[in-house]
Amino acid sequence: MPVIVVANPKGGVGKSTLSTNLAGYFASQGHGVLLGDIDRQQSARAWLNIRPPEARPIATWEVSEDYVAKPPKGTSHVVLDTPAGLHGWRLNDALKMADKVLVPLQPSIFDILATQDFLRRLADEKAVRNGEIDVGIVGMRVDARTRSAEQLHRFIEGLKLPVLGYLRDTQNYVQLAAHGLTLWDIAPSRVQRDLEQWQPVLEWVGKNNGG
Repeated sequence: MPVIVVANPKGGVGKSTLSTNLAGYFASQGHGVLLGDIDRQQSARAWLNIRPPEARPIATWEVSEDYVAKPPKGTSHVVLDTPAGLHGWRLNDALKMADKVLVPLQPSIFDILATQDFLRRLADEKAVRNGEIDVGIVGMRVDARTRSAEQLHRFIEGLKLPVLGYLRDTQNYVQLAAHGLTLWDIAPSRVQRDLEQWQPVLEWVGKNNGG
């Protein structure tokens, strides 16, 4: 049972966008997926509450900011959305369960500076160094051809953590989220470019985890 933790202590970088769409992908593949949320804002939980009943099911993982329980038995895939300021024992608890950690990161110098200590902490984790936990970075709201993307790559190079891909700044995510939907809940032709940008992320997530 793969557990994917989406984490970045910086707020407003796209954690919930990444979490909900990843859960939507797993659901589209027929997996029994749980979406947990230990953010006080409970963005992922609020999103699940407006998800239409005819959409592929995504279950709620009952976790709280003060206690991160193990997922219930019988779960095939888990996505955990985490809060801004994640550190200390909450981070340790999340890492104990994680098979993979996805770090959404916008390529502005302010976001990079706010995230660099967190990324170094992850890179230094024994479980990461031993290959027990994989860590990948996703550039959010960015064009891969821009100077900003180059800046992000230069920063990450020294940490030896992979940049999996870049998701563009588009209203598709905003409009779909407003209806409790993901890229995988609508006709592919409407979001073809976005689905293509997700492919390297999904390939990385699926490695050794049964897709």
